[in-house]
Amino acid sequence: MSQSSVQDSATFNEKDVLAKPADVHMVSAKSSITFELEPAAAALPKDDLAASESLEEKESSLSLDEKAISWEDFRNDDYSDKKQGRLARNLRFQIFNIYRRLFSVVFIANMAIFIAFCVRGASVPKLGEIAIANLFVAILCRQDYVINALFLILCAAPKSWPLWVRLKLCRVYSLPGGTHSGSAVSGTVWLILFVGQATRDFVDGGEVSAATLGVTYSILLLLLVIILFAYPSLRSKRHDTFEYFHRFMGWTVVALVWAQVILLNNDYKGTQSLARALRTNPTFWLVVVLTASIALPWTRLRKETVRSEVLSNHALRLYFDYDEPVPGSFVRISNDPLLDWHSFATISEPGKKGFSVVISRAGDWTSAMIASPPPQIWVKGIPVTGVMRIVPLFRRVVVVATGSGIGPCAPHVFAKRSAIQLLWSAPNVRETFGDKLVDSLLEASPNAVIYDTRKNGKPDMVKLVARMVKEFEAEAVCIISNPSLTRKVVYGMMSRGVPAFGAIWDS
Repeated sequence: MSQSSVQDSATFNEKDVLAKPADVHMVSAKSSITFELEPAAAALPKDDLAASESLEEKESSLSLDEKAISWEDFRNDDYSDKKQGRLARNLRFQIFNIYRRLFSVVFIANMAIFIAFCVRGASVPKLGEIAIANLFVAILCRQDYVINALFLILCAAPKSWPLWVRLKLCRVYSLPGGTHSGSAVSGTVWLILFVGQATRDFVDGGEVSAATLGVTYSILLLLLVIILFAYPSLRSKRHDTFEYFHRFMGWTVVALVWAQVILLNNDYKGTQSLARALRTNPTFWLVVVLTASIALPWTRLRKETVRSEVLSNHALRLYFDYDEPVPGSFVRISNDPLLDWHSFATISEPGKKGFSVVISRAGDWTSAMIASPPPQIWVKGIPVTGVMRIVPLFRRVVVVATGSGIGPCAPHVFAKRSAIQLLWSAPNVRETFGDKLVDSLLEASPNAVIYDTRKNGKPDMVKLVARMVKEFEAEAVCIISNPSLTRKVVYGMMSRGVPAFGAIWDS
């Protein structure tokens, strides 16, 4: 996804004050933003009934380019109404965000037990069981069906429930990521203790074999490399490397864990057979389930026929016919299933079979796709729900998208399960994404704001969203944009007491 970053503030020239609705389009009964007709239409006699009726008909049939909107009071908005002191709000909304809180809960709980085991001591098999249990949770909470089930259950709450309850349920979108990373890091720490205890046991001539010890050291080394490249700053700089390490080293770890479980059970089986030792050991069944969890999406690997629509030299729309995903879902596609996978939001419309995805130019892969759209493409697993799945929990919500971020937002506009005020900001909107998509959004949501940054400059998005929240009386804000702008808008709203949600880029 490629969007323009938005600066903290923006000045508007005189030419920015009146913007054509192809650039900015807004209808709001409570808004101080006003519609103005073109001079020729405004000059019609007001006392002439026929002329008035003709004017109304003409206004309703005018293209968006023939209307104008005044933004004179926008730049004078005062939005310096943050609810807490600088230190308190930075700690709450930036340093200890929901993702990090979930990570901390999982990690601290593990470390409390870890310290107790260090003081009281524990057997090698018990430490191995705890380490694998953490890896089991880390893998299972990122499984497609588990994620969809969590969203399905927690986002099924009726809008009549108190807002504070629904806001708690919204945290489901951070649950898989925070739990995944917390459990994975905790499992690695437990494995370090396991290695230390197993090494001591081996040196003292205990049950642990050299083969078990060698496999365990290999697992620990691979997990440390995976965690290193998963560190946020390194992951963003070397994302392809992170993906390759995460996938191929992860598969290697699973294979080695199988070897470790078999070898360790063989070391401690005593007089019983190895088969019985494995069958009665819970660790063995944890490994069975986590392996099936990883393999399941790959059992649904197939090549799907797609219909392509080149929107511009910057964007492509692909149409699929095989599923009808719920709003807020994404699908993973690839030209080479063993290497690169790319996730794109699904755009589905009620009553229409299939879905589409919008791909915008953001690198070599997307550029090649736009230049030469494929007739078929690899698809893995099922459509998986993400952060935008929470939109139906709110009665009234401001949905913000920049560039191709409109993809996750559009299905909610079409579904109309909540009252939505859409803000879509992008350069050369119609030229880039085509009239078909723009007009379908405006047809479904006539009050949508489509802001062309190429013609009107970059606005202060926090100020603009704050204005919309106030006028629309929204319960929350959901934004799909680049990382910097998402964090800026989410912080800007949360620090002013407005619930706001956006992607967290945890994978």
